[in-house]
Amino acid sequence: MFLLCYPKCSTCQATKRTLDENKIEYQERNVKEENPTYEEIKKWWEQSKLPLKRFFNTSGQQYKSMQLKDKLINMSEEEQIRLLATDGMLVKRPIAVDKEHVLIGKKDILSYYIP
Repeated sequence: MFLLCYPKCSTCQATKRTLDENKIEYQERNVKEENPTYEEIKKWWEQSKLPLKRFFNTSGQQYKSMQLKDKLINMSEEEQIRLLATDGMLVKRPIAVDKEHVLIGKKDILSYYIP
């Protein structure tokens, strides 16, 4: 599994700490330094079966400064995926990706990996 994170994010830090305490192995990927590609986001979205909006970091400064709350409803899924691929700070985190699952957010990740 790899964990898409932003090192300064307290939620990412807490998620990693809990995974470490429970000896769950993962590869960390910094979302700011290695932004997900269009192809990755599209694949994860399809695999997750979640609404595309779940992939947006709705509490982030980028999201707010771009006024995406009002703009996303008028954008196609294709446009939204392309937008996510432009800047890692627009992407919700943490995201855990393995061969079978795409889990978004601390609660979903920990409830799956730590029974």
